[in-house]
Amino acid sequence: MTSAALPSTGTTVSRRPSSLRPGRIALYVVLIVGALLMIVPFLWMLLTSFKSDLEVQQFNWLPGELRWHNFVEAMQSAPFLRYFRNSLFIAVGETAFTLVVCTMAGYALAKAPIRGRKSLLNYFIVLLLVPFQIILVPLFMIVKSIPLFGGNNILGHGGIGWLNSWWGLIIPLGAAPLFTFLARQFYVSLPDELAQAARVDGLSEFGIFLRIMTPLIKPALITIAVFQIEAAWNGFLWPLMITTSDEMRPLQLGLAIFSQNPAEIQWPYLMAGTALATLPMIVLFVFAQKRFVEGMANVGIKG
Repeated sequence: MTSAALPSTGTTVSRRPSSLRPGRIALYVVLIVGALLMIVPFLWMLLTSFKSDLEVQQFNWLPGELRWHNFVEAMQSAPFLRYFRNSLFIAVGETAFTLVVCTMAGYALAKAPIRGRKSLLNYFIVLLLVPFQIILVPLFMIVKSIPLFGGNNILGHGGIGWLNSWWGLIIPLGAAPLFTFLARQFYVSLPDELAQAARVDGLSEFGIFLRIMTPLIKPALITIAVFQIEAAWNGFLWPLMITTSDEMRPLQLGLAIFSQNPAEIQWPYLMAGTALATLPMIVLFVFAQKRFVEGMANVGIKG
C-alpha cells in the first residue's frame, strides 16, 4: 500500500485500489453479451458440421459423435474444391490489381505535383458515399459491352464482353475508392522532403512512388490487402450477376447453390463447407493482425 504526504498538514493518506464502478461493470456485461452474440453462430456452425442428420433435426447442441468424415463427404457432394480454387484466384487477382492501382492513385492524390488534386480527392470522397447496389446495373452493362471481348465488335456489340470470365470477376471490383483513400492517407503522413530530395537527384515520379514512398507504407499495404482479400473471398452478388457456368463460380455462390432446395439440404455437409470457407479468413487475420491493427491505427485525418 502506498502513502502520500500532504504538504499542508504533514499527514499521510492511504491510497486504496479503486473498485469497479457500476458503469464499468455494465460496460463489461454489454461487451461480454455482444461477444457471445457474435461467437454463438460460429460455434453452432462448427458443432453442426460434426453432427448427423438426425441430431440436426433434434436440435441438439453437442454432437453425440464427432463425424470428421462430414468434411470429406461435403467436398465430394459438390465441387467445393473447384469453388475454393475460383475464390482463391479471384481474391489473389483482385488484391494484386488493387494494390497496384489504388496505391498509384493514392500517391498521385497525396504527393504528385499535379493540378486539381483537391478536386479529385473530393470526387473520391463522394464515391465513398455511393452504395455498391446503385452502380450494379451500369457496371454490368459496361462489362457486357467491353469491345473485342466475348464476341463483341469494336463498338461493344454482338457478344457478352467480360461476362462469365475472369476479367469480369476481377477487374471491375479491383479499383475501390475506399482503398485509394486509405493509401492516400498514408502517403500524406510521409514528409514531403523525401519526394523533393528525390526529384532534385533526378529520380522520376514513378521511381519516387515505387522506391522511396511505397516501401514506407507496408502497414497500409497489408491493411488494404486484408480488406480486399476478405471482400473478394466473401463476394456473392457480383459473381451471381455475371457468371453462368459452374466452372466460374466462387465459393460463396457455390454454397448458396448447394442449399437452394430447403427440403434436400444436408445441413452437416453445408456447415462443414461453410466452416472450411471461414477458416482461411481466420488464419489470414491471425497472421496479419499486428500489421493490420497498426495500419488502422495510423490512418490519419490529415488533409
